[in-house]
Amino acid sequence: MAALESPQPAATATAMRHAFGNVLSVLILVLIGVLAFSIRLFSVIKYESVIHEFDPYFNYRVTQFLSKNGIYEFWNWFDDRTWYPLGRVIGGTVYPGLTLTAGTIWWFLNSLNIPLSVETVCVFTAPVFSAFASWATYLLTQEVKGSGAGLAAAVLLAMVPSYISRSVAGSYDNEAVAIFALIFTFYLYIKTLNTGSLFYATLNALAYFYMVCSWGGYTFIINLIPMHVLLCIVTGRYSPRLYIAYAPLVVLGTLLAALVPVVGFNAVLTSEHFASFLVFIIIHVVALVYYIKGILTPKMFKVAVTLVVSIGMVVCFIVVAILVALVASSPTGGWSGRSLSLLDPTYASKYIPIIASVSEHQPPTWPSYFMDINVLAFLVPAGIIACFSPLSDSSSFVVLYIVMSVYFSGVMVRLMLVLAPAACIMSGIALSQAFDVFTGSIKYQLGRSSNSTDDAEDTNNAPKDDASAGKTDKGEEIVKERSSKKGKKKEREPADKPSVKSKAKKKALVLPLETSIVALLLLIMLGAFYVIHCVWAAAEAYSAPSIVLTSQSRDGLHVFDDFRESYAWLSHNTDVDDKVASWWDYGYQTTAMANRTVIVDNNTWNNTHIATVGTAMSSPEKAAWEIFNSLDVKYVLVVFGGLIGYPSDDINKFLWMVRIGGGVFPHIKEADYLRDGQYRINSEATPTMLNCLMYKLSYYRFVETDGKGYDRVRRTEIGKKHFKLTHFEEVFTSHHWMVRIYKLKPARNRIRGRAKKLKSKTTSAGWSSKSEKKNPWV
Repeated sequence: MAALESPQPAATATAMRHAFGNVLSVLILVLIGVLAFSIRLFSVIKYESVIHEFDPYFNYRVTQFLSKNGIYEFWNWFDDRTWYPLGRVIGGTVYPGLTLTAGTIWWFLNSLNIPLSVETVCVFTAPVFSAFASWATYLLTQEVKGSGAGLAAAVLLAMVPSYISRSVAGSYDNEAVAIFALIFTFYLYIKTLNTGSLFYATLNALAYFYMVCSWGGYTFIINLIPMHVLLCIVTGRYSPRLYIAYAPLVVLGTLLAALVPVVGFNAVLTSEHFASFLVFIIIHVVALVYYIKGILTPKMFKVAVTLVVSIGMVVCFIVVAILVALVASSPTGGWSGRSLSLLDPTYASKYIPIIASVSEHQPPTWPSYFMDINVLAFLVPAGIIACFSPLSDSSSFVVLYIVMSVYFSGVMVRLMLVLAPAACIMSGIALSQAFDVFTGSIKYQLGRSSNSTDDAEDTNNAPKDDASAGKTDKGEEIVKERSSKKGKKKEREPADKPSVKSKAKKKALVLPLETSIVALLLLIMLGAFYVIHCVWAAAEAYSAPSIVLTSQSRDGLHVFDDFRESYAWLSHNTDVDDKVASWWDYGYQTTAMANRTVIVDNNTWNNTHIATVGTAMSSPEKAAWEIFNSLDVKYVLVVFGGLIGYPSDDINKFLWMVRIGGGVFPHIKEADYLRDGQYRINSEATPTMLNCLMYKLSYYRFVETDGKGYDRVRRTEIGKKHFKLTHFEEVFTSHHWMVRIYKLKPARNRIRGRAKKLKSKTTSAGWSSKSEKKNPWV
């Protein structure tokens, strides 16, 4: 009876231990969510609750429209305040996931009588979803290597600077919810792969649909998963679970993706999706072969396989021929410009300067890896090695994920955001495995030393009893061996061998006590360094909103609020129907904050329209006036940082205006603005540079600030200091000269002096020809 009752306390203790572990894991996950949310509030604490950057202002404006007018008006909204005179159909050209998510949160909170403004909801959407992303990372990593690795990966993602840069409070951009959708889709794919459940497969398709609604980076998912499926098939790891995980995703996911207006038929017509369809055919051929193998004899199986493979090759050939025909009909091979830039990093700089001009589309530098993922860069290789012991379907997926994300992040700095979750997963696996080894070694060494002390005391006290007990034990064993049958011996031998191997394996992982303690301390120091770096990045590097600038000096903190000052001036001192021209970077902010019509904005969908503005900025004053007048522009806004040292001004962006304009209008040549291949604004600058509109609007009256005209960004004195404007007049310059606004002079003011010198007949003819609005490039 005692032998039968003894396992019950052990089972109860095990159950209690598991229950306590689950409760502790839930508590830790809650704390990780609080950490992920709170570390992103530095921007609100240090500055104020304000929308950051440029694109978030458009998302905020769309969310305002949605909350005010409803979902049906949102889908049919034609915005006539952007891309004048073309306009833009918002419902068909925007990824609606972020807007619908924030709008739903705002509606839900107001239905509970929590009267939060739309702006407040938009500001805090990203920090909330960063907590969701941390929990999704835990679920994904837990499916791969257990809960310990999942908790480590979750806490790493909650603080990683690369993700913080896109999810601080006020960063109301698509990536705020898209990273959560990306990780959660991968988790459901791995969950389906491990369980073979059709329920999780359906949820995976729905999660993929949410990702398609949220961000154009969904193409990363629909290419990475087919690559993993093909890898499993090639390495002989096909199973029905793999089929269930992939086939519903392609069918349901593609149908749901086609429902998103901005995607539409691109879900089946663009090259980004062709890999998923090709692998879809391959997995069906493989599934059919395995099915036939199970119901036919070996001889019949060979014949059937030959037939199936032949038919499969014919079908694949037909599909490939159709895809080639579709690709050949497109000048870009069916690929989008950004996708071609990822496949060929030199493509954008050669053919699409508008893509290459965006700073976040540039390749990252090596220091940016240390800045954005810090010590994770050193832990990732260890995590990859841990995934190979043993290698499973789920661990092979995360290895493929980290490899592909490392490549894409090396092409485009924006995709460091995709690398961050993969790096956190791998680093969490590495840290979990390392802690298991080191703590297990310390526990084993301490237990071994205590056992050796007890054994020594027992041998000194009762050596005779042990000897007699040993003899009786041997006698009992001999009796048992004689009474046992040969079959029982054979069953006992294989049961004993694995235990010997496992003991040998455990001994191989045991490290000396001193080594384990030192390694454990080093890991703790490494974690402390990571935490310090992440807190600094969140508080200093990524918390400052681009619309409000600050600088620290001996006198204290200086705040430069020139952008909002300028937009407020436009809102209060111009007519509602006035058109404002600027470089496309400031289009979203001008529309959202000044409520004025703009010519181009950050959507950059029409390269010719942007090239027209770039050509105007690159042209002499008279030609620029004619271009802007043909577009019914009344005000021109330029950003200038030469006085306070703001480097992201229009003079530094000017060469991109020249390149984009020259790509459409050949008379604009970059060489005319360079002196010996160097971009200069001093006395050595070319006459074309000194007489272009951008130079004049930026440096007009600049010499009055210090008497020399010294540009603090370019660190030189300007070349042309004293000049007058004939076709534009200055109407506003912000406090720190960061934003300057000019008004186009009317036509009669430009020719009044000439009219006195001409005859009345000639004057009237000249007046009628000059007053016509025409674009010389049409």
